[in-house]
Amino acid sequence: MANLSRTLALKRSSVQSAHERIKEHIKLTPVLTSTTLSSLASIPQTPEALIGTSFEGQRPARPRINFFFKCENYQRTGAFKVRGAFHTLSRLTEEELARGVVTHSSGNHAQALALAARTYGIPAHIVMPTISTPSKIEATQGYGAKIYFSGSTSDEREAVVKDVIEDTGAVLVPPYDHPDIILGQGTMALELEEQAKELMTEDPGLSVHQKGRQEVANGHKNGTTHTNGAHTSSLVSKIGHLDAVIAPIGGGGMLSGIATALHGSGTYVFGAEASFEGADDARRGLAAGKRIPTVQTLTIADGLRTPVGEIPWTIITDKTKLRGIYAVTEEQILKAMRLVQERMKVFVEPSAVVGLAVALYDEEFRSLVEREGGEEGWDIGVVLSGGNTTVEAISKMFVVSDGKGERMEGKLGGQGERIAENVAG
Repeated sequence: MANLSRTLALKRSSVQSAHERIKEHIKLTPVLTSTTLSSLASIPQTPEALIGTSFEGQRPARPRINFFFKCENYQRTGAFKVRGAFHTLSRLTEEELARGVVTHSSGNHAQALALAARTYGIPAHIVMPTISTPSKIEATQGYGAKIYFSGSTSDEREAVVKDVIEDTGAVLVPPYDHPDIILGQGTMALELEEQAKELMTEDPGLSVHQKGRQEVANGHKNGTTHTNGAHTSSLVSKIGHLDAVIAPIGGGGMLSGIATALHGSGTYVFGAEASFEGADDARRGLAAGKRIPTVQTLTIADGLRTPVGEIPWTIITDKTKLRGIYAVTEEQILKAMRLVQERMKVFVEPSAVVGLAVALYDEEFRSLVEREGGEEGWDIGVVLSGGNTTVEAISKMFVVSDGKGERMEGKLGGQGERIAENVAG
């Protein structure tokens, strides 16, 4: 594995250093806004929509929300993973680089590491489960990586990785459970922070705090403080400042990187995941006070079908860095995905929209925004983490009623049945 003794401390300045190292290799992905989606999020859900939930019979929340979407689906290889891959390789020694790199991944990390290795002119050995989608296998091979196939369980994948390391001497670059990966992924938060500020400076109407700015100018309001002390700046400094960022969590490399990057900035960080078949291991682990080491789920958010890593766990359990984690249903993921595709004209994979789904449909989160954001509300950054899916896969998800779409990439049993499995993204 990439040497842990040489890694930087997990803090904001280290993320800034990582960004300097990788910015020549990555795209500055756009931050988009959507009046339609912000308006939908600011309208209370109907009482009927809450039937069958724990919020049935309660008054629907009335938050005011403006969204700022960080579109990592436009990143190289179609997802955020190249950030961590390039940063990790940038910190390897010449001797380590010469040995080549190895990882196990079902798709996004595989493609990212293959591209980074090609850029550095070194071998990449990628262990992929046999149930990986053909398009992801082909893309990984297209970047010049050597593919090794394995079973879908962690033991099977790690056994093949061990053999590759013994045969080649390659350095293991994990998908998420390493400080260099975490710091690399966190660079998107620095960009989002600055890009949102620029957008709101150019057009103050994009911010929910525009009204507050006018009141400050008129001398009617001197400042505001959030109750937990995290937002202690005056209202004037909030203009152009994101109140919160919400991002998906699978293995936790991205979310823990974002939480590290924004620690001390005054922006709350939240995580989002699927709830189907126990995919919400991060949320359940936080509630139980113990990391859940395995996940077996066929959620349509296939990029999140993995447990939180040990190092990311140490970050997301720090309440000064992460405010909370929420989970959404398959139906809510599909509804959010449809909105992004049809209203924003942005092509994303299911895993990418879980944060948006939380903001639109999770009453606990929406009540929090209403309570703490008050009449003004919150400006919220939403990470759209990737777009590595296909038209065929999407069509199968929507071909039947919402929430019952076909779940791709399941492990096939002896009789052709689909079996839940645990695959790193």
